[in-house]
Amino acid sequence: MSVKVIHIFGITGKYGTRYGASLRKTVKKMEITQHSKYTCTFCGKDAVKRTAVGIWKCKGCKKTMAGGAYTVSTTAAATVRSTVRRLRELAEI
Repeated sequence: MSVKVIHIFGITGKYGTRYGASLRKTVKKMEITQHSKYTCTFCGKDAVKRTAVGIWKCKGCKKTMAGGAYTVSTTAAATVRSTVRRLRELAEI
């Protein structure tokens, strides 16, 4: 009786040899970022988890916030935030 050895690699091990290595690598990056915990901007705890696409909830302070599909803050949101801050500073002067 031969024993079949199965190696499961990371979070995308569930896909086995299907879909190709480069697609699995891309999906692995997305799944790791969407399932990890993030630091809350309101209370500072490391307790923000994704509840749905673009909806993030902090378990510490119970605040719900909008964000990206896979991460809390996207690069576009950071750009908008810095632009708004710059325009506010110009308006004060």
